[in-house]
Amino acid sequence: MDNPENSALVTTIETLEALYGPIAPPSMIKEVDHIHAVYRPFIESAPFIVLASAGSDGLDASPRGDHSGFVHIEDSKTLYLPDRRGNNRIDTLRNIISDPRVALLFLIPGVGETLRVNGTAQISVQPELLSRFEVNGQLPRSVLRISVTSVYFQCSRATIRSGLWDATRHIERSALPTAGQILKAVSAEQIDGDAYDKALPGRIADTLY
Repeated sequence: MDNPENSALVTTIETLEALYGPIAPPSMIKEVDHIHAVYRPFIESAPFIVLASAGSDGLDASPRGDHSGFVHIEDSKTLYLPDRRGNNRIDTLRNIISDPRVALLFLIPGVGETLRVNGTAQISVQPELLSRFEVNGQLPRSVLRISVTSVYFQCSRATIRSGLWDATRHIERSALPTAGQILKAVSAEQIDGDAYDKALPGRIADTLY
């Protein structure tokens, strides 16, 4: 039996554009092909980004964070993003090997607007480049060199609707499962969740960089 929702699917660009109407001129004007001076402060102030990629094995959206300015502006067309220690899944890096296209979303706590950057990435292990991003005596495993093709800001509607920075709408961490509880559940109790949670703070502190 056919799903009745299928008859209401939008399947053509023409139908889509008719549904949403014309693009407001400022929404087009705001997009540039380089890191314009007016956009630099957003990159320099952001301590958190989401890095999206696509590859032969699928899609990935990876959170990345560090001190403000951890994404380095080399010039108006180039960004450097150090790849710090993690879980070694390297999903994003695998994708970049097969498809270099990436998209970055820059978020600044307390700021409604976000910044979107599109481009292509390469994975560099040049010693001189790695040394530029040394922290606490630790080098990143690699550095992404991102060639910028598109930059534009996103208005604050999403952050306002979500109350992202509104502390009165934040929930308590205790309302959600812990990392250990998640692993215990999805592993059919092969992983000791309590032991995992107990060791986690120290492990994170020891492997932050």
